[in-house]
Amino acid sequence: MHVLRRIVWLLIAFPVGVFLVTLAVVNRHQVQLVLDPFNPETPVVALSMPFYAFLFISLLLGVLLGGTATWLSQSRWRRDARVKGRDAARWHAEADRLSRERDAATQAAKASSSRPRLAAAGN
Repeated sequence: MHVLRRIVWLLIAFPVGVFLVTLAVVNRHQVQLVLDPFNPETPVVALSMPFYAFLFISLLLGVLLGGTATWLSQSRWRRDARVKGRDAARWHAEADRLSRERDAATQAAKASSSRPRLAAAGN
């Protein structure tokens, strides 16, 4: 199973890696990202990087934002799982305690019934 998972991972990761390297090589020219909408000719805030860097940064930000949004949207289910896990642990402890009490009572009953009774004096 572990080997199969590794083979599938390589079959997916290798083409993706080749695609990303090709994308970086083809888009290596410098581009300028202007963050000043009022003065685009001489911007106060601008970034100049290779185009593939902008692509990779936007991909990374998309993955991080999507993961964060998913994690936040699933908080209710994680909270329910925590509460139910605590309840289950409490019920298991209660069942174990009752089993021990039952076993102790059963042992006590066996011990009292297995003792020999003394014959009544005066017969």
